[in-house]
Amino acid sequence: MTQNSQETVIGRITSVFGVKGWLKVFSYTDPKDGILNYRDWTLLLDGKRIPIRLEEGRRQGQGIVVRLKGIDDREVARTYCGAEIRFPTEQLPELPEGEFYWHQLEGLDVFTVEGECLGKVHHLLETGSNDVLVVHATAGSIDQRERLIPYLPDQVVQQVDLKGSRMVVDWDPEF
Repeated sequence: MTQNSQETVIGRITSVFGVKGWLKVFSYTDPKDGILNYRDWTLLLDGKRIPIRLEEGRRQGQGIVVRLKGIDDREVARTYCGAEIRFPTEQLPELPEGEFYWHQLEGLDVFTVEGECLGKVHHLLETGSNDVLVVHATAGSIDQRERLIPYLPDQVVQQVDLKGSRMVVDWDPEF
């Protein structure tokens, strides 16, 4: 999930499903069908914000399909393809101690346990086995390399300090 001001991107509408206005959704939530717990969405499409309500949804194979309020036609549904699905950040549930939403990690400065700056978390990737931090170089980093660092709390990620906007990793800068 990525954040923009007071909203977090929780998914994207990818394509139509069937002939009755259902849509396929790529969910950024974990688990994938967690997106169905959020009913009042804001869609961002071509710079326009569209408030919309999720009427129903379900798993369909590996993905999620949804029916949005007022959309019951395939051609109307098609106009929503490509839209980002956003949800108010303050309405997301609180996570247990030591767990973080992706949007909370993005933008953190990354330091080695020795205090060397590796850069800033640009975004995260889901790889299946574990998530990966994509760290971009900054003016203060030791070099100008992009790094892919596994997000493994207690193994690689030693500390996350949201207030201080920093993360400490046990990571060899040569990687």
